[in-house]
Amino acid sequence: MKITKMNITEKILAKAAGLKTVEPGQLIKVKLDLVMANDITAPLAIQEFHKSSVKKAFNKNKVILVMDHFSPAKDIASAGQIKYCRDFAKEQKLTYFFDVGKMGIEHALLPEQGFIKPGDCIIGADSHTCTYGALSAFSTGVGSTDLAYAMATGITWFKVPSSIKVILIGKPKKWVSGKDIILYLIGKIGVDGALYEVLEFTGPGVKYLTIDDRFTICNMAIEAGAKSGIFSVDEITYDYLKDIKRSFSSEVARSDSSDGGTKRCWKDWQSDPDAKYSQTIKINLNELEPQVAFPHLPSNTKSINQIKQKIKIDQVVIGSCTNGRISDLRIAASILKNKNVAKGIRCIVIPATQAIYLKAMKENLIDIFIKAGCAVSTPTCGPCLGGYMGILAEGESVLATTNRNFVGRMGHPKSKVYLASPAIAAASAIAGYIKKP
Repeated sequence: MKITKMNITEKILAKAAGLKTVEPGQLIKVKLDLVMANDITAPLAIQEFHKSSVKKAFNKNKVILVMDHFSPAKDIASAGQIKYCRDFAKEQKLTYFFDVGKMGIEHALLPEQGFIKPGDCIIGADSHTCTYGALSAFSTGVGSTDLAYAMATGITWFKVPSSIKVILIGKPKKWVSGKDIILYLIGKIGVDGALYEVLEFTGPGVKYLTIDDRFTICNMAIEAGAKSGIFSVDEITYDYLKDIKRSFSSEVARSDSSDGGTKRCWKDWQSDPDAKYSQTIKINLNELEPQVAFPHLPSNTKSINQIKQKIKIDQVVIGSCTNGRISDLRIAASILKNKNVAKGIRCIVIPATQAIYLKAMKENLIDIFIKAGCAVSTPTCGPCLGGYMGILAEGESVLATTNRNFVGRMGHPKSKVYLASPAIAAASAIAGYIKKP
């Protein structure tokens, strides 16, 4: 008998907990489909793992380590951290350890490599693990000690979150992307507006959002305090999953109708019509303009049309787990083609994975960037967290396609970080100040 009155998140958590139903506020124990950490968060988790009596990770195929923050190692300390993770991966015989030459920015890499599928329950020792909700998975960030327990057991505990229904209507204008939608929403509800809740995106406007738009939106759900962000399965989800490499992609390809197979199974990951929500927010995409988040909060947003003065910048960063995918690079390249980065501006472009880098090369995007005067980096989270590959000095300003602009986020405490889409970033690199394409 069909279970009613559950939204997609509650259905996923109920499945993971082995229960028929769950409700907000309920404490549940869940089995995890994937556990992930990076070169910053994994070492502490590994230390805690070694303190326990457990000698072996619960599943060598479901514990994934991605060396993406300071890799290639930027200094002796980061080299030591990465080696510590490398040694653990060898000790545990982990199937998936992504190191230099193989790695990418984790939240672009894992979906690209086919580790995420609808209905999964995933945790990662990184706050932007919520990205995978774009593929109808429940995914959220946890601390390193929680991750250590999960590596050992494949289990964690959750308090079932309530959900906020975000209804998208209308069709976005040119240059309005997923980044603009999520910045607008964060500006509307604040950085704690969805505290320990799920932002569920639905409505007729969803059909106009690419899978990359959805990754960007879910990636920044945490910037509104959300536990996760999520979209239900639709044809855009199927089309993306058909192209990935792992085993279930062939199953999707074989399921050509909703009559059976994996496609029918995944179609179950929809919210019931009578599901309950803590609140409903409606956004008309046709009314949105490109957004810019001013220092020092992602919620300090303005539309590009509200910016009357010339805000000069010293640096532009195009990349990150938020906006380093191939569609982001295509947009930036379309604006930078046959143009030059303004004198005195440093523009750094970071493809999010090796596969994206290769695709950008084949499409001559790298050629466009270099001829325009950009520096193109190997995949890394580096500048986003003030790690390397673009640290700011005192008094400098950057316009970045990253996800956070807290005080000192990308360098000196007296630097400034503005957040925007790749389109705004590319146009601003040419102008030397924040500008609409």
